[in-house]
Amino acid sequence: MLAPDIDPVAISIGPLKVHWYGLMYLTGFAVGWILGVYRAGRPNSGWGREEVGDVLFYIALGVILGGRLGYVLFYNLGYFAQHPLKIFALWDGGMSFHGGLLGVIAAMWWYGRRTRRSFFQVADFVTPLTPLGLGAGRIGNFINQELWGRVTDVPWGMVFARTGGPAPRHPSQLYEFALEGVALFLILWFYSARSRPAGAVSGLFLICYGMFRFIVEFFRVPDAQLGYLALGWVTMGQLLSLPMVVAGIALFVWSHRRRPV
Repeated sequence: MLAPDIDPVAISIGPLKVHWYGLMYLTGFAVGWILGVYRAGRPNSGWGREEVGDVLFYIALGVILGGRLGYVLFYNLGYFAQHPLKIFALWDGGMSFHGGLLGVIAAMWWYGRRTRRSFFQVADFVTPLTPLGLGAGRIGNFINQELWGRVTDVPWGMVFARTGGPAPRHPSQLYEFALEGVALFLILWFYSARSRPAGAVSGLFLICYGMFRFIVEFFRVPDAQLGYLALGWVTMGQLLSLPMVVAGIALFVWSHRRRPV
């Protein structure tokens, strides 16, 4: 099966180029805003419509700055040390989820501090809004024909001719879209529909994302500059996901030992 060869540039007007990768991020934030406004409109939500836009602005900064910095530090520090201006070329791809997570944590802490909310009041509200945005980012990876999977003979294997050569590969971007985007959204959205102890929703996010990402890494080709880090199969993504699962379990257990918010 041949992967669709879509021009990474969605709109080109003279020197102005709008990339699909960037549009996917905008789509993710737009969907997050719509869902957030819906949640804020529910009785006793504790959130106003205008606050949803405010908190998502902080989140956007955390995602972009943390995601890019994480990719630079975790995945390709040597290259960017030699080409520092390339750090700003976000349209070429290269964002780290784990770096973005750290950026978002900092953003939620700062927003909570400014609005006199606890960290988990912010985090538990924002967390269910994020998976579809993560899924949109994976569609951007698919359009860019990047982060494809290992060579395979499964019937749905795809040939990424522009970037991956003639061999069929696992469409790991679509696996991540299905797990980290759709499945994670459904889990968190329905779990958070009822009042939960502070930190429980955030803990469940860490557990599920970490597990889903760890699994998908078995099918995904690691970044060429890193390769496999141990045992011939352990990747950087897996090493960064394991602490998420452990932290998520600890947070989930801790939250249920306390009374609901």
